[in-house]
Amino acid sequence: MGVNLRGRNLMAIKDFTEDEVLYLIQLSEQFKRLKLAGTPHKYLEGKNIALLFEKTSTRTRCSFEVAGYDLGMGVTYLDPGSSQMGKKESIADTAKVLGRFYDGIEYRGFDQDLVEELGANAGVPVWNGLTDKWHPTQMIADMLTIKENFGKLRGINFVYMGDCRNNMGNSLAVTCAKLGVNFVGCGPKDLWPEEDVQELAREFAEVHGSKVHFTEDVKEATTDADVIYTDIWVSMGEPEEVWEQRIEQLHPYQVNKEVMNNAKDTAIFMHCLPSFHDLNTTIGKEINDKFGDKYELNGQEVSEEVFLSHQSKVFDEAENRMHTIKAIMYATLK
Repeated sequence: MGVNLRGRNLMAIKDFTEDEVLYLIQLSEQFKRLKLAGTPHKYLEGKNIALLFEKTSTRTRCSFEVAGYDLGMGVTYLDPGSSQMGKKESIADTAKVLGRFYDGIEYRGFDQDLVEELGANAGVPVWNGLTDKWHPTQMIADMLTIKENFGKLRGINFVYMGDCRNNMGNSLAVTCAKLGVNFVGCGPKDLWPEEDVQELAREFAEVHGSKVHFTEDVKEATTDADVIYTDIWVSMGEPEEVWEQRIEQLHPYQVNKEVMNNAKDTAIFMHCLPSFHDLNTTIGKEINDKFGDKYELNGQEVSEEVFLSHQSKVFDEAENRMHTIKAIMYATLK
């Protein structure tokens, strides 16, 4: 494909060309084959990476750690209390110090400007593991999962249900548009992405032969859908007080069997996880006890029936985080 990403930062998919994104997906497929065959691939032996987490995570941390070890690298994990970044030391100074120690840096937190500042000062590749605006590493895993199920990306009809203006809604709209995937965001109008994100997605769609559309109508959105995707209704870091407001806004947009039945027979369900599909979490149970009767909740953003169905690809998608993060690190560090 003639793509060279050596030394590049990964801040958002909008910064990469279609060929560069497709290259990362293709590379992910190769690494997945090596992993499943048990073939060693310590291609980055002798390199070291730092993982900076202001927001905790299961999949992102484990994906980066296992991917790093598989590639032969040393891995250092720093939680919010393990560095002076932003407290006793500026972001720029921290970046410059870590860039002297490490060959690559991952950051997962809140502010997109912060990860951009890290990238501008580190002198080594910096990867955005999630901010409030973008979630680029998840995008490669999601597109790989779609390709595995349909054998293609271009022409797929993709529907995102719920809070369309969070990092997942933003990222999926832009990524789908760039790869020729038709994107529909379905949720209340005041939870659609900011206008600049919508405009960016439409610009990419015009260039890459896809469509971008937002609607409040669930039936319209999900008719002929190949992929139906959702995320939790309240993101990490948002105050507890928003739960009832968000449930009132979004319970009509729950992904349930009726929604899936309106899509194609071959449609799949996706979710970046974690998911409140049952009562087996502290938060899930608390929210159900408070609001379950009032809103007739059966799960929250997705019903248990759909989450556990044959159409659900959520655990394939979660596994693919590891293979795709491996591809991202290899491509930028090789």
